[in-house]
Amino acid sequence: MTTALLIIDMQTYFAPMTTHALPNITTLITHFQSLSLPTLFTQHGHTPAELTSSSPNQLVRKWGPSDSIATGTPSWELTPEIKALTGASEIVAKNTYDAFINTKLEEILREKGVERVVVCGVMTDCCCDTTARAAFNRGFETWLVEDACGSANERQHEAGLRAFGYAFGEVLKTKEVLGRVK
Repeated sequence: MTTALLIIDMQTYFAPMTTHALPNITTLITHFQSLSLPTLFTQHGHTPAELTSSSPNQLVRKWGPSDSIATGTPSWELTPEIKALTGASEIVAKNTYDAFINTKLEEILREKGVERVVVCGVMTDCCCDTTARAAFNRGFETWLVEDACGSANERQHEAGLRAFGYAFGEVLKTKEVLGRVK
């Protein structure tokens, strides 16, 4: 079964939320790359046209233009540790929680023959959980890596893991993923 690693929104804006997860994320990336398995990154951001108080983008309306990530800004950039590991991997630009909406993510995964998606990154209970659920709904076996995800706080992190694990897929630790994906 072809398995892909999907690294969600590891950007400067979210860096404080991934302090504990970052070493595990880099371990997963290195592992998948060493096996020549698909490794894809997402990068969340909004265009100037979306960053208005009357934005058509629901996320911008929810959080406000000043608390949304503008494409091309320093906070939009991938963290240096992650950027150094992207290599020739695909970077999927997105502007909502679900990395499948208005992107070519599903097409890329299908072209690569992927049947299982392993999700890590930030935020556990927003973009990671939503994208992992969307992968499940598109027929991919989906794992969410609990110690390779981060969120605004532990309560939110745990809530995302619990909800995903109940109905959508397995919640695993990095060590378990390394043991299963060989």
